[in-house]
Amino acid sequence: MDKKIIVALDGYSSSGKSTMARALARKVGYVYVDSGAMYRAVTLYAIRNGLVNPDATIKTSELIKALPSIHISFAPAGADGVQHTLLNGEDVESQIRDMKVSSLVSPVAVIPEVRERLTALQQEFGKEKGIVMDGRDIGTTVFPHAELKVFVCTNAEERARRRYKELLGKGIEVSYDEVLANVLERDHIDSTREVSPLRKADDAIELDNGTMTPEEQMEWLLKRFQETVAK
Repeated sequence: MDKKIIVALDGYSSSGKSTMARALARKVGYVYVDSGAMYRAVTLYAIRNGLVNPDATIKTSELIKALPSIHISFAPAGADGVQHTLLNGEDVESQIRDMKVSSLVSPVAVIPEVRERLTALQQEFGKEKGIVMDGRDIGTTVFPHAELKVFVCTNAEERARRRYKELLGKGIEVSYDEVLANVLERDHIDSTREVSPLRKADDAIELDNGTMTPEEQMEWLLKRFQETVAK
């Protein structure tokens, strides 16, 4: 398959888009980039360095000054099939997934300078095409000319249930109500921020995967991919 394209998956938090994107990239031999992990890594850096407080008060000017010293990269997926996120060379994949980071990532992600820096880095990843990237603004801002755009959605309760189950599976103690509140808060912040708000691109295909199994989602996405490459 010679023709390479860019696949952009956008959607609400915990909608399953990362799982779909990762599986598609592995299936077709593309590079996978989790843009959300990049914002989580910046948030983790801010937490570690006292630039954001638990009440989401951010030392914005100090964080902006620190951006040049924040280096994010990805290690190839290992035996677990997970592509690990590196923050200044340190594997922080597990740390960026906990609720402390989840509760603060949206306020950090709305900072224009943070988005500008990470958007530029994401666009570098896609220069050669052959990439699958998921996030909130991939099809609208990062890759507005992506050949295949998918917008993944389902109701907040179902997304919270999935996230709750995932966290418990990782041994992270959390209540369902706490997860649901976080999902709803992130939905609001992501959809109302001034810079690159979460929205469905005009030319994106919408997928409500609320009742679909991972296998059904993968079959649906692979079909859309094959149709796009064949054009």
